[in-house]
Amino acid sequence: MIILKTTQELELMREAGRISAGALEAIAPFVKPGVSTWELDKICYDYIKSQGAEPNFLNLYDFPATACISVNDEVIHGIPSKSRILKEGDIVTVDTGAKINGYNGDNAYTYYVGEVAPEVQRLCETTKEALMKGIEAAVPGNRVGDIGHAVQEYCEARGFGVVREYEGHGIGNKVHEEPGVPNFGKAGRGPRLLPGMTICIEPMINMGTANIKQKPGDDWTVYTADGKPAAHYEHMIAITENGPVILTPRPLLDS
Repeated sequence: MIILKTTQELELMREAGRISAGALEAIAPFVKPGVSTWELDKICYDYIKSQGAEPNFLNLYDFPATACISVNDEVIHGIPSKSRILKEGDIVTVDTGAKINGYNGDNAYTYYVGEVAPEVQRLCETTKEALMKGIEAAVPGNRVGDIGHAVQEYCEARGFGVVREYEGHGIGNKVHEEPGVPNFGKAGRGPRLLPGMTICIEPMINMGTANIKQKPGDDWTVYTADGKPAAHYEHMIAITENGPVILTPRPLLDS
């Protein structure tokens, strides 16, 4: 069941989104060579708590951290570790969210660690642009398939692989609600987008093949099947009469 939010609920979600986005901006200065993914997770946790919110990923489905932190060929769900040290040329995705007043926020961003290779930068910029293409398609009267089609068309035209097994989602009192929001599909298909819907759009795009694999014995970390890098950007948005509104604005990152 898709839950439409009231104006008051959207304001509460805007606050959850503000804190979730703030966590990603708070860690940005610390994404540099020599820093562990565990340290980034702690910064994220401390920021969310300082805002009077709770980290909603922590213990969600038994996930053991505040953020999913995925490096290079890790697509999503990387577990922060003191032994995972960032190095020059890496890319690292941080996916996190906050819950406050009963409502959730969720967003993700892929950072450069120092200088990255031009082809890696092209992957990241394409993924970020694809997120905006998906958001532009999220207008009342369109369908969920229009979002996925916009993302898929943009990325595949540039030679990148679009992950099929994981997708965006509705969000509200729960982190994951209906509808699912794939990053591929046919325009004009799927649930209709209505004012009051709140969804997360999150392209997960691979430099090479779209195929993925699970880390043995981990149960969480997802890798690209060919070992090439992956990028992942996410915003939480509201569908309104006037079009999509980003509830996780990140002016320091997205400018």
